[in-house]
Amino acid sequence: MVGADDVEAAKAFYDSTLGVLGIEPGFLDDKGRVFYRTKAGVFGVSKPIDGEAASHANGGTIGFAAESTELCDAWHAAGLENGGVAIEDPPGVREGSGMKMYLAYLRDPAGNKICTLHRMPSE
Repeated sequence: MVGADDVEAAKAFYDSTLGVLGIEPGFLDDKGRVFYRTKAGVFGVSKPIDGEAASHANGGTIGFAAESTELCDAWHAAGLENGGVAIEDPPGVREGSGMKMYLAYLRDPAGNKICTLHRMPSE
């Protein structure tokens, strides 16, 4: 779950970016929260229940698995087209600790840090 002051804007952003990854559009519940169901779990967006403004986690990142590097790039492009902001290095390969991954990072319209990752075979 991430917070957003404008859940409708967040829904438009996540419907687009997660749709690229094959995830169905989110559904709004009777409390105005939006949820996305995946094979691996549930992701949600909500206005904070304490009534305060939404804020992003300092040091936190929410990651979504992608089946290919092309899907990571398409996810990133969809995010930029729907109010996301590019952060960190451009989408690309990162290696370390015996792992090779393709990563793409964004901040969503509410400032939450998100990414897609595709695990690549080590050579």
